[in-house]
Amino acid sequence: MGAVVAGVRLRRGDRPRSVLIGLLAVCVAALIAVRTGRAENFFLIQVLSNAASALAWTVSIVVRWPLLGVLVGAALGQRARWRRDPALLRGYGRASWVWTATYLLRLTVFVPLYLGGQVLALVVARVALTWPLVAAALALSWVVLRRSLPAGTRVCVTR
Repeated sequence: MGAVVAGVRLRRGDRPRSVLIGLLAVCVAALIAVRTGRAENFFLIQVLSNAASALAWTVSIVVRWPLLGVLVGAALGQRARWRRDPALLRGYGRASWVWTATYLLRLTVFVPLYLGGQVLALVVARVALTWPLVAAALALSWVVLRRSLPAGTRVCVTR
């Protein structure tokens, strides 16, 4: 099944490296489930990666290098110039909490299901908490960022 999804992703135009990494993750997760004899262990990597992501986003905010600023700054070619603007630094920090919350929400849902061995519920939760949650986080983080900035402040730093 993972190979079929990888084929669809390649046909859709996804980057081969991304597809390969996704397929590798599925293979490792399947291997863990087979070796342990517990189907729910297929989701162990996802549970651990969500915990690591929540921690990374939180630490980035606390040390005043919010990951949203790092990612948007790189995408816009700003590098770290956004950090010199106190309003942008504060805005990216606040908006980064939205992404931290997505990982914490997933953990809140996944951990009890994982511990209870609820494989079908984990599948449903994974689907529900992937693209729909990412889309909601994109929209909400944009709103939080814009509302955190004083009137006239632009997200794109030109200097």
